[in-house]
Amino acid sequence: MDWKGVKVAVVGLGSSGLAAVELLAGGGAKVTAVDAKPLEELGGAAEALSRHAVPFRLQSAEALAGADWIIVSPGVPADLELLNEARERGVRVIGEVELASYFLKGETIGITGSNGKTTTTALVGHLLKECGIPAQVGGNIGTVPATAMAATSEERQWNVLELSSFQLETIERFRARIAVALNVTDDHLDRHHTFERYADAKARLFETQAPEDWAVLNADDPVTSGFSSRTKGRCLWFSLTRPVAPGAWLEGENLVLGGAPLIPVKDVPLRGRHNLENVMAAASAAFLAGAPGPGIAAAIRTFRAVEHRLEFVATVRGIHFYNDSKATNVDSALKAVEALDAPLWIILGGKDKGGDYSPLAAGLRAKARAALLIGAAAPLIARALEGAVPLLHCGTLENAVATAIREASPGDTVVLAPACASFDQFESYEHRGRVFKQAVARLAESSARGA
Repeated sequence: MDWKGVKVAVVGLGSSGLAAVELLAGGGAKVTAVDAKPLEELGGAAEALSRHAVPFRLQSAEALAGADWIIVSPGVPADLELLNEARERGVRVIGEVELASYFLKGETIGITGSNGKTTTTALVGHLLKECGIPAQVGGNIGTVPATAMAATSEERQWNVLELSSFQLETIERFRARIAVALNVTDDHLDRHHTFERYADAKARLFETQAPEDWAVLNADDPVTSGFSSRTKGRCLWFSLTRPVAPGAWLEGENLVLGGAPLIPVKDVPLRGRHNLENVMAAASAAFLAGAPGPGIAAAIRTFRAVEHRLEFVATVRGIHFYNDSKATNVDSALKAVEALDAPLWIILGGKDKGGDYSPLAAGLRAKARAALLIGAAAPLIARALEGAVPLLHCGTLENAVATAIREASPGDTVVLAPACASFDQFESYEHRGRVFKQAVARLAESSARGA
């Protein structure tokens, strides 16, 4: 598509929105940048807009009035009344990932799910690169939005994208040659309102596929297995519980891919049974992209955990600290509990996303000495866990770390696995994870000095 002279409003000026502005401005579009916050509160946005001579307007109906197209950043709800009114006027409203599909060269591997997306996406990129297959990684992972990948994309290269429900709910022509669904559990109900709408957003990744494409699906998850009826592509399965064909599965103490042994479980360098699912999904996607089984196995052995995902931080006074700040929903926090050794101290809380915290009770009752509660959701979590485990109201993350080092004993494990979003006290889950690691580092320094 020729964007020259097209009037486009980009709504939401986070990293994705700014990348969209740069891409469109570079293509000759007449871009207006729009956000609900004043420009002075948007960090480096002012400099970026100035560099491309893009005007800024506060979010309003007037700001969108002259646009032919509206590009919505993932953080902006797609059902805003302003956007609905624009649609009624015939304005095209699409998301940043959909925009990227107009520019990206090469084929795409799209990875979605409630939990494990970041690890699996990073692992797919690692497997392909270690096997000599050109690939670049971005999307919802790290700091490289899909639109920012357009300039570096090439025809004989894979674009490996982590894709959230926020990004997928607005796709129209975006198409993944290989689409992966890890799991779908309660998450983002504050945004999607119902579980069904949330699952439908995930399913969009498969509904835009063609018959020659592949869908890699978790056979053990009832929602993801149901996506097989929503794709025109061929299905490849993975399972922890039984052989699946075609696909990957756990057989005894080995992972199997396509009926051939892939790698012993003991050689997988990631903690937790859930990470075996992530490894099978990533290996399946890499195999479909042309990577050989032996090369995949060798690359798995050299992979290291993603930052903020069950990341070992330090042992201080015999107490082991883990950063799982990416555990932003209940199911993900439960996976951290299952993966780590008791006795356990878990830091929970943040911005509530509309989920049910009661499923945490049984796991914590079995393994945890206490839950350290922080942030706005602390009262909700306390009501759900009352009687299951001692609850310590700490307020802030720094106080939770200080309480843990004071109350825990050598051999105990402390994990930040909040089961909540971070936006009540932090800019992002990455920011929250860094603050946690800094607090632990200060403890380690103090301990080394004998304080």
